[in-house]
Amino acid sequence: MSAAALNPFRRSYLYCQRRAHEQPVIFYSLAIGAVGPVAVVVVPSVRKSWFGWKPVERPPTTYPLPNRAREATVEGFEDGWKPASA
Repeated sequence: MSAAALNPFRRSYLYCQRRAHEQPVIFYSLAIGAVGPVAVVVVPSVRKSWFGWKPVERPPTTYPLPNRAREATVEGFEDGWKPASA
């Protein structure tokens, strides 16, 4: 590789080095901003392999229907209370 091809990377490194000394806030914000996209890729696999993390079971979105015939007549409630007839 020629030196001209590596020049943009060298300038970026020199920029970060200068900001680290003159304005550390800019340097640390660049460093934290660079870690974010890397963490999106790395963190889920680390959680699964090192900590045994499994995604939580999704809650049901429908009410499960019983595997039996429906009762056609309903009288009162389960506790025996019957509403007053009008």
